[in-house]
Amino acid sequence: MKQSYLKMNILNEVLNSIEDDAPVRQVLVGIHWVVVCSRYCGMASALVNEHTHGHDAVRDVGQLHEKSACELAEWVRSDNLLETSIGMATINSLLEIDETNAVEINAADVLTERGKDSDVAIVGSFPFIKKLRTQVRNLWVLELHPTEDEYPAESAHELIPHADVVAITGCALINHTLDDLLTLCRPDATVMVLGPTTPFAPVLFEHGVDILSGVKVVNEANVLRTVSQGANFQQVEGVQLLSQIEGSKKR
Repeated sequence: MKQSYLKMNILNEVLNSIEDDAPVRQVLVGIHWVVVCSRYCGMASALVNEHTHGHDAVRDVGQLHEKSACELAEWVRSDNLLETSIGMATINSLLEIDETNAVEINAADVLTERGKDSDVAIVGSFPFIKKLRTQVRNLWVLELHPTEDEYPAESAHELIPHADVVAITGCALINHTLDDLLTLCRPDATVMVLGPTTPFAPVLFEHGVDILSGVKVVNEANVLRTVSQGANFQQVEGVQLLSQIEGSKKR
């Protein structure tokens, strides 16, 4: 397994912030989401390396539930995207969410408020983008496989430094690009990491992130049932939308 430590400073710090291990109770790899149950229940997007024929094999299939959560969380260092997805979901299953510093709000509502009359860059495609375009001055959406009205990921170096608000998918942790993307953000920009993959890890605030917008699993059985049946995020049951805002940036 190759490891890209230079691109994973933040992930390394997130891993180091986890103090207690826990048994892995269940691992579910769905078509859209990975769910891992250990201390809590955590989600992450299910990403795969692109090949002509299928995707890279996952190690130790059938025995993942026999590993400890901290052992499985180390898989975020893998260059196999599906293994990294499993590792990321495991991290989310270990992190305790400080709900005293969280509000139940949709990331789209936060972006609408913060992005009004501003230039906004979003890394990743989200269902709310069409509506958000009508609420902001300029909206630049960056995607690995851009469609109409989207920009290729390579445009990040050109666009992100001009954005007043930057929203980055939590999947940037899975593909090990978050560190690089954060270096492109202006010091005065509002920076959000969003989506179910996003870990509620305070260490991200130390790297220029102002808002963490993700999910808390409140009904494990419903999440497992819907994800196992192919749910997209709008169809996932048993989650609560939460956003944490770095203390000095609340307004």
